[in-house]
Amino acid sequence: MAESWLPTLITPDPESGYALAVKLSRMAVKLTQPSAEVRTRLRPAYESDADALIAVSSVVAINFQTVAQANNFWK
Repeated sequence: MAESWLPTLITPDPESGYALAVKLSRMAVKLTQPSAEVRTRLRPAYESDADALIAVSSVVAINFQTVAQANNFWK
């Protein structure tokens, strides 16, 4: 059986938690569009689009909230 890419949401500190939030966001894109070729072809359409970049930030922020709650806000 393959090792899970997400064994836990628990992280040692907020910075690691943020990195996990980014990974969650990236994995969602990868699972939604499994073709690396298609993702590469689509990148120019959003990499300079301010609205698309703000939307990405929102997704990461939501994932960071989830990780922070799982870590009891590192208290």
